[in-house]
Amino acid sequence: MVLAAAALWGTTGTAQSLAHGQLTAGWFGALRLVVATAFFALYAWATHRRSAFEPVHGPLPWSGVLGAGVCMAVYNLAFFAGVRLTGVGLGTAIALGSGPLWAGILQALVTRQLPSARWWAGTVAAVGGGAMMALSSSGAGQALSWPGIALCLASGLSYAIYTLLNKKLVRFASAASITLRAFGVAALLALPAAWIDGGVPAPVTADWWAVAYVGVVTAGVAYLLFSQALRHISAATGVTLAMGEPVVAFTLATLVLGERPGVMAFAGLVLVIAGVLVVVRAELRAARVAPQSPRNAALTSSPSSSTDMA
Repeated sequence: MVLAAAALWGTTGTAQSLAHGQLTAGWFGALRLVVATAFFALYAWATHRRSAFEPVHGPLPWSGVLGAGVCMAVYNLAFFAGVRLTGVGLGTAIALGSGPLWAGILQALVTRQLPSARWWAGTVAAVGGGAMMALSSSGAGQALSWPGIALCLASGLSYAIYTLLNKKLVRFASAASITLRAFGVAALLALPAAWIDGGVPAPVTADWWAVAYVGVVTAGVAYLLFSQALRHISAATGVTLAMGEPVVAFTLATLVLGERPGVMAFAGLVLVIAGVLVVVRAELRAARVAPQSPRNAALTSSPSSSTDMA
């Protein structure tokens, strides 16, 4: 499910490029959140009616919901602002590459247990490959921007925190209910920020089609898959598997947009795929080993266990 979500996320840049519209990056991201929120509301109503809006296992921790919404808004706003200052290649490499590392560190702090050496090896390989792919397509001559780098790091950190909070929240309610609330908060924060940054938008027809696609498919469907997957895997692994996104983006840029990547980009592609496969094997190995201990077996079978709160 995470790899499927990553594949959908990888189509976002291509959709925006093909639109050739008038929306600024801030407005494009904000309207994407609005459309996604509407999709989650419709999906929750159609599939579960009232039960989708009510907690399943005890009262819903609203502090976690608000935190997830703030993190999603910061993730979008910091990423677009950071990329503007650092350039697409370097900014994407820092934001996307730092996410898995942040998630591994945060998970270790929460569970007081470091991910396995196999997980770190796969993550470092995937992050390094993603950085090679992003930097190979970056333009030359752009000065290094420390504020831009800080914003991209903040974007990766906010995405990692969102995933950790989502992992905890899906214990209490359905994935549709959680994403609806979190994206609703994010949209309320992103809209005024987009207006301050870009003024009143003047979208054309191509913009609306692109926003509808990224809102429903790359945000709505993708984050439903991602949230549901977090019921079964650790947050750190979820963030690392999302490194499949640049693989899809790379393929579409080559086949659809006609870009001609160099040797470093192809080498990075191989590293990302290899790293993701190593992380998948590490997750499967952990799932096989965990039930051997009576304590771990109890934790694995309980939806309220500390393992599921990773």
